[in-house]
Amino acid sequence: MIKSLDYGAFMEKFSLQLSPSQHQLPLRGLTFAVKDIFDIEGYVTGFGNPDWARTHSAATSTAPAVMDLLTAGATCLGKTVMDEMAYCMYGVNKHYGTPTNPCVPDRVPGGSSSGSAVAVAAKLVDFSLGTDTGASVRVPASYCGILGFRPSLGAVSTVGVLPMSQSYDTVGWFARDPMILNRVGRVLLHLPDVDPIKPSQIIIAEDCFRLSTIPSDRTAQVLVKSIEKLFGAQCVKHVILGDHVKDKVPSLQHFMDKGNEDQEDDIPSLAALSSAMRLLQRYEFKNYHAKWVTKVNPDFGPGISERIWDAIKATGENIDFCHSVRTELRAALTALLGDHGILALPTTPGEPPKVQANPATSDIFFSRPFSLLSVAGSSGFCQVSIPLGRYDNVPLAISLVAKHGSDAFLLNLVETLYDTLQETI
Repeated sequence: MIKSLDYGAFMEKFSLQLSPSQHQLPLRGLTFAVKDIFDIEGYVTGFGNPDWARTHSAATSTAPAVMDLLTAGATCLGKTVMDEMAYCMYGVNKHYGTPTNPCVPDRVPGGSSSGSAVAVAAKLVDFSLGTDTGASVRVPASYCGILGFRPSLGAVSTVGVLPMSQSYDTVGWFARDPMILNRVGRVLLHLPDVDPIKPSQIIIAEDCFRLSTIPSDRTAQVLVKSIEKLFGAQCVKHVILGDHVKDKVPSLQHFMDKGNEDQEDDIPSLAALSSAMRLLQRYEFKNYHAKWVTKVNPDFGPGISERIWDAIKATGENIDFCHSVRTELRAALTALLGDHGILALPTTPGEPPKVQANPATSDIFFSRPFSLLSVAGSSGFCQVSIPLGRYDNVPLAISLVAKHGSDAFLLNLVETLYDTLQETI
């Protein structure tokens, strides 16, 4: 397949369908693609790297998340390109190519679920499956101008999904249409249809929006006006999230002395949160993959290679504090949001880097996004990235975060809010 026709999104194409004759199935008539991290019976799960594919056999069963979608009537059209071993947020793969961002072809699509996001943004499928450990659904959704949902930790089965960092890994999904995002969520989460619930409060993380290079009248104010129109001004609250986290998550002190205090372009407590998250992810990645990496010595792309070998050298120092941070953060955010509260923040603080950007400068570029993305990542809360049109011809997005287990509430809210947001832009 010529890359220009499918935007380089697919590793391989096929058509997989079950029960085509049942009209009442919730996803009947919809098509989807699957990141090449999910097992599908009879296909090698490639994990974004040819050496991995070469040294592993075809899957003997299909991941439950994929089976749920097939059983619900959807048709799978293939497996998509991903960053190697899911260890990157750029969407670049030296072996299989960088999928072309349909919104801005000279910018990266975001990763590691790059092909899945591109397949949806290019209208090649109705929705797609990705995974989100550090950011791998939320970032590409933001960069490609589509909806992306990271569910509550543990809400969707990760059986038959290659692990990156098991205590952070989630199965997420992309869609262009909020109704489809919601329908897919009902299937994956095994939830019945429930009536939408009015949010008790929408809390604007003021310091997080100040971190963004995008004017707040194109992001936070669009959300505020939409909320006021739908639910009334009394729903809107404000918080300095960094101060709240610093006060309520004392274990972060163990990660605050690594240069975070002096960063003028970051939020110190959230930068520390990001450091704790990445430390534990490296440690878990090492525990699962070090044996294969050291035995095979795979050919990795620039940037990816350094990141993976750094993980292989990770020690267990401060790991106990990482777990304490997560427990304290979940309690702090649960208390902040209460029942049916929402936290609003930018998905990422700026525009996607150019495709040909230096990997070293890209790592610096992504340090601030990790501060924002670690809020849901470390707490295990659910988060949705919602497109907000364009600014300087680059896609914009805002994120809504709800407490653990509030996935149905958040999916319904997106469906209720989406059209008003688009009209307010």
